[in-house]
Amino acid sequence: MSHQPIQWVECPRDAMQGIKHFIPTSEKIEYIKSLLHCGFHTLDAGSFVSAKAIPQLADTQEVFEHIKNDLAGTRLLSIVANIKGAERAAEFAGTVHDIGYPLSLSETFQLRNTNRGIDQAFEDLKEIYSIAQLAGQKLVVYLSMGFGNPYGDVYDTSYLLDFSQRLIDMGVTTISLSDTVAVAQPNQVFNAFEALNKKYTGIVFGAHMHVLKGKEEPLIKAALDGGCNRFDTAMSGYGGCPMAADELAGNMGAEVLYAYLNRNNYPHTIDAKAFQVASRKAQDLFSKYEH
Repeated sequence: MSHQPIQWVECPRDAMQGIKHFIPTSEKIEYIKSLLHCGFHTLDAGSFVSAKAIPQLADTQEVFEHIKNDLAGTRLLSIVANIKGAERAAEFAGTVHDIGYPLSLSETFQLRNTNRGIDQAFEDLKEIYSIAQLAGQKLVVYLSMGFGNPYGDVYDTSYLLDFSQRLIDMGVTTISLSDTVAVAQPNQVFNAFEALNKKYTGIVFGAHMHVLKGKEEPLIKAALDGGCNRFDTAMSGYGGCPMAADELAGNMGAEVLYAYLNRNNYPHTIDAKAFQVASRKAQDLFSKYEH
């Protein structure tokens, strides 16, 4: 069976937003530039959200200004949480290629995360989609609680398919399933991606997983076997969700995915030397400011 290289999304934004002490802008820029040499498909490098909500990302605009001439084929993605954020991201059309929006399959989590219910979030999303279209940007929707949730809200394959259909009808062509609180089991991951890929062609379904260290590989295998062709990672597994039940649950580690793909002969676009340099930079930078 031949494989196409996955769309690999490295997420320094997700890694940084959980770091306790403010990382100086100059050091953020230096680190992100090292990631731009690696050959990632996309860099999720900042967020146009309230500085009060996420102080670590208050300098996103300045960071983007400094890296916009160094992208070298890597797509730049910014997360937004509302229409105002999308309008700010649209001002960076030509630099920011993709706008990411966190939607949730769980009504409980949608309210916690954005102060909006799912139906309200869909109304916002229609407006955000229009803003992105006018700016020539692509909308990427992250479906949090993509493999189930701890709140008792509805989750099954038919619900996931119906929910995805609403997005596809809107015009969304990239949907990433997020395991926000590290509850996914390999069989759930496989079933979700297999069902989506059987029903839809021409849609990119990705995986943005928060996971306990040591539990990554069965989830990677399950996603790939189910037809997942986009993965989000963060160097050294930094980041994660503050609402996760276990503090040990971080992002899928880039190094773990890299080793898995190499060992199992999956093609990828990563430059080994640049990857090693960026990995060391991540460890040095985050260990310096995390405590």
